[in-house]
Amino acid sequence: MIQPAQPTEEAPRPHPVKIHVNRKPVVVPQHEVTGLEIKEVAIAQGVKVELSFQLSEELGHHQTRIVGNDDIVHVQEGSRFLAVHGDDNS
Repeated sequence: MIQPAQPTEEAPRPHPVKIHVNRKPVVVPQHEVTGLEIKEVAIAQGVKVELSFQLSEELGHHQTRIVGNDDIVHVQEGSRFLAVHGDDNS
C-alpha cells in the first residue's frame, strides 16, 4: 500500500527587506537581523556610519529603542533606524 506524501515543512527562505538607516534606503537580506548586521549592510551600501556607532530604531511618536550589536531585530518594509557616534548628544 502506498502512503500519501507527508507535507514537509520548509524553513522560510530569506527575503530582502528595504529599511532606512539615517534616512538612506538600505536592503537587508531578511526580516530578522542583528544590530551589527544592519550597520554592516548600511556601510556596504554607502551609508556614512561606522560599526562603533550607536544604533536605535525609530518606533514612531518620537520614541526610539536602542539596538545593541547582538540584539535581533524583526524588520519590515520601511523600518527606520538612526546610527550616530556614541558621543553625539543630539
